[in-house]
Amino acid sequence: MYLPPQFKGDRTQAAALIHAHPFASLISVDDAGVPYVTHLPLHLEDRDGQLVLLGHVAKPNPHWRYLHARPQAVATFLGPHAYMSPKVYPDLARVPTWNYLAVHCTVQASLIEDPLAKDRLLKKLIGDHEPPYAEQWRGLGEEFAHKMLAGIVAFELQVTDLQCKMKLNQHRPEAHAAMKAIYAAGTADEQALATWMDKLGMNSPTADKET
Repeated sequence: MYLPPQFKGDRTQAAALIHAHPFASLISVDDAGVPYVTHLPLHLEDRDGQLVLLGHVAKPNPHWRYLHARPQAVATFLGPHAYMSPKVYPDLARVPTWNYLAVHCTVQASLIEDPLAKDRLLKKLIGDHEPPYAEQWRGLGEEFAHKMLAGIVAFELQVTDLQCKMKLNQHRPEAHAAMKAIYAAGTADEQALATWMDKLGMNSPTADKET
């Protein structure tokens, strides 16, 4: 993606965004050479410095076949985003924009076929979103679990490249105070952006000075 240096986030920020916003767009190329997109939750883990994403699709979804034939793919994550009015600037010669946080991961895919490995993957996703459901899943019985596991194709996505974009108008410090005030009083997405402004130090006195 287009990533001006002032908006470049780091690996730690990228991981935080993925954990907070795990619903991804997984993008591959189909057999006709056209981009094919599946929207799905992914589980992120760090294996001694190697970031890995885990997920699954329904067996009728051809995406797993594309991953098998062409293992390189892209997974994108969109964090909070919101409109920004030009009224945050002290001068009138400005235009509106959209602020957002996003992560793009280039990945190398491998399919997970072993039922026990698929079960472990599902339990990690359950742990991310509803840990109490793990007991119910175990109580459904082996026959039901086997049937459900047979209906999905799981995969592991090794992250080979990562881009994190934190577009929060960092290069316009004269707008930070007004932008922070508007976002802090706004929608859930806007409030989340205000929180990220705090994390990036954009509300500190030094942030309002040109350097």
